[in-house]
Amino acid sequence: MDRARRPRSVLAALTAALLAVPGITALSSAARAADADVAVNGGFESGLTGWTCTAGTTVTSPVHSGSAALQATPAGSDNAQCSQTVTVQPNAQYTLSGYVRGSYVYLGASGTGTTDVSAWTQSAPDWQKLSTTFRTGAATTKVTIYTHGWYGTGAYNADDLTLIGPGGSGTTQPPAAPTGLRTTTVTSSSVGLSWSAVTGATGYAVYRDGTRVQTVTGTSATVSGLAASTAYSFQVTAVNDAGESAKSAVVTATTGTGGGGGPSDLPAHALVGYLHASFANGAGYTRLADVPDSWDVIDLAFGEPTSVTSGDIRFTRCPVTECPNVESDADFKAAIKAKQAAGKKVLISIGGQNGQVQLTTTAARDTFVSSVSKIIDTWGLDGLDIDFEGHSLSLNADDTDFRNPTTPVIVNLISALKTLKAKYGAKFVLTMAPETFFVQNGYQYYGTGKWGGQDPRCGAYLPVIHALRDDLTLLHVQDYNSGPIMGLDNQYHSMGGADFHIAMTDMLLTGFPVAGDPNNVFPPLRPDQVAIGMPASTNAGNGYVSPPEVTKTLDCLTKRTNCGSYATHGTWPALRGLMTWSVNWDRYANWEFQKNFDVYFG
Repeated sequence: MDRARRPRSVLAALTAALLAVPGITALSSAARAADADVAVNGGFESGLTGWTCTAGTTVTSPVHSGSAALQATPAGSDNAQCSQTVTVQPNAQYTLSGYVRGSYVYLGASGTGTTDVSAWTQSAPDWQKLSTTFRTGAATTKVTIYTHGWYGTGAYNADDLTLIGPGGSGTTQPPAAPTGLRTTTVTSSSVGLSWSAVTGATGYAVYRDGTRVQTVTGTSATVSGLAASTAYSFQVTAVNDAGESAKSAVVTATTGTGGGGGPSDLPAHALVGYLHASFANGAGYTRLADVPDSWDVIDLAFGEPTSVTSGDIRFTRCPVTECPNVESDADFKAAIKAKQAAGKKVLISIGGQNGQVQLTTTAARDTFVSSVSKIIDTWGLDGLDIDFEGHSLSLNADDTDFRNPTTPVIVNLISALKTLKAKYGAKFVLTMAPETFFVQNGYQYYGTGKWGGQDPRCGAYLPVIHALRDDLTLLHVQDYNSGPIMGLDNQYHSMGGADFHIAMTDMLLTGFPVAGDPNNVFPPLRPDQVAIGMPASTNAGNGYVSPPEVTKTLDCLTKRTNCGSYATHGTWPALRGLMTWSVNWDRYANWEFQKNFDVYFG
């Protein structure tokens, strides 16, 4: 942190007759394409195959035809939507229809490229047909069709959904079933999976205990929201425009016993901010008691070492000479307790721009543990934030496997943090705020490289994050003060817009091969472990983005809407939230960052 800153027609017969006449050429592709039902599994005879549902299942009664139908139950904040994305042709007419039962049931299409459409019924005590038509836009090749109910109005049923129009592509066969399915990282609440790529697949569907729970475009996924100490089975299918493959072989995993990853009492979406507690700058000093209630995690900046290699961390509050409005120690402690009583977390952040920490020896490691413990105990804090920057972490030349680090400063830091976590228990909050150079840059480079010559700091945070992923509450990479970083699309992304934050965060939630090695993959983190680091204002650091760009970032990652040029590998509504440098700079900018967060997440 910078202190400063998805029967043959008449037309078809006519086309064939015309083609038999010399001099008559073929009709346009849109005109000669026979109408067909391009929806997949519209009768739900194959379960939810082809559909993505927030709260849906299949039932054998009531059904309109066949042996199955959809039943979905809205909740207070969920309309129980089921949707699928289908391939269509541009400038073509389509008719969407289906049969529904229930109150307030909707059938519609979005992404048409012209006018999105829907049909609905207020009350359908028995099967009722809904139908609507649309024309695709000049460049439209994909349309999403959906059905949903209304919030809290009870279960609805849908069956025999069809989308009639020209077929969308030349793909006529679904892909082969995926092979090589295996588990990667297993925690108390999540299971990581990976598998081999399938030729011709445009995406993959993940099944848990026979139920489709996730769709991704890459060859890895993390299934989260699982119960501790519970056995689950998983399968994967491959998908393309022609449909879905058979399911892969089954793999099973049992989740851990729980207790890792920090407290469960953080809000679903949290706002994290650094509070200048030991220094003043142009943002001015802000008393802890004056920090608004919107801030869920407050990082006290900073605890710093007495020397680079001592491991002896001290936290000195801003002196009156530098911060004339600084509160007394007693008032500071009272403010900490008041924040905690309101459900907030107050942490000591170690490092920052000026606080280089290198735990080169076991003695320094032990001193780090004892001195950090003293700070936590003295002030009654909830945990620790690691904000090692600069030259605090680097890798020895022979240290090439992030899963088995050997460099002392890495090994000792991991040991120290595990010791602190064990000492304080499940409620201990552990967060990290590395720079992109130390994390996402590891996709392209790791340490000095196979032939040497690279910066040994490249990707140096990866072994620390990986070793502590079961203990880590939040990772909020600093998506600022950064050079261009290569994303999973193998394109460089630069600060200053939503695409940078989307690409950087997608890497954390998708996982990536370290230094391009497909046999050395950094597994994805759970979305509830990830917040996005952004500067609060133009004064706070390079890479500031305006509130509309922040909103675009969140829309794309949590809803897969409002995306730009970067295509994400999933959708993560459980993304934890945002971090900013800093509370002080946000106050200086009239709380712009905080207000935008409050509006977005309510």
